[in-house]
Amino acid sequence: MAHKLYIDETPAEVKNAKGIHLVTQNTPNGQATQIMLEELKDVYGTQWTTTLINIMTNEQKKEWFLRLDPNGRIPIIIDNTRSPPFTVHETSAEILYLLKFADKNDEFGFKDEWERNECLQWMFFWHGSGAPYQGQVNHFTRAAPEKIPYAITRFKNETLRVYGVLEIRLSGKYTGEPRDYLAGNGKGKYSAADIKTWPWVKGWERTGFTKEDMQDFPHVLKWIDRIAARPAVQRGIGDAYQQK
Repeated sequence: MAHKLYIDETPAEVKNAKGIHLVTQNTPNGQATQIMLEELKDVYGTQWTTTLINIMTNEQKKEWFLRLDPNGRIPIIIDNTRSPPFTVHETSAEILYLLKFADKNDEFGFKDEWERNECLQWMFFWHGSGAPYQGQVNHFTRAAPEKIPYAITRFKNETLRVYGVLEIRLSGKYTGEPRDYLAGNGKGKYSAADIKTWPWVKGWERTGFTKEDMQDFPHVLKWIDRIAARPAVQRGIGDAYQQK
């Protein structure tokens, strides 16, 4: 059945891979899954192989890729321990897949169902309400063939509003208890919710926001720095994922 996943044009390193194989590019979406894998490596020694593609050449729109992800978006995980290989697309689904099958001790998840649900809430919040807005800012300010002031202003304001939601959460504005991380009791625990959200938010300057724009989000800025200090995070956005 695996032959239906792979065709002659499928890169050899993809169709001949063993175990977990990641197809990615070092974008915020790619980085979320890359960081998750690097964190699992530090805890469990998790191993995987990687194929880097260049989405600017529309490699992800070719048939070999669409057979793995019909949506034509990076990253993809291919689990070759399954027969036939099992493919996972969408970063949130990939992170949850890795939590289920590679994080037996819930180092980046939660055993308590209420904390687990809280983690899911913040993952889905960023997936649905954060990344789409910030992505549109990036598009309309850098990639669009013409500058459309209304679109730029709308999506910048929406992204700042979403940053404000994160600030409410991390500052403890309504609870009186500041937090270090998005999910979990007390000050929270570094988890999949942070891994999903951080790669986008840390790029606020690249998106075009100024320090003045960010002055209302001091707890978000501290959270960015706190996560950036983790060795697995540094590797997850680092040289190994840069195309040569």
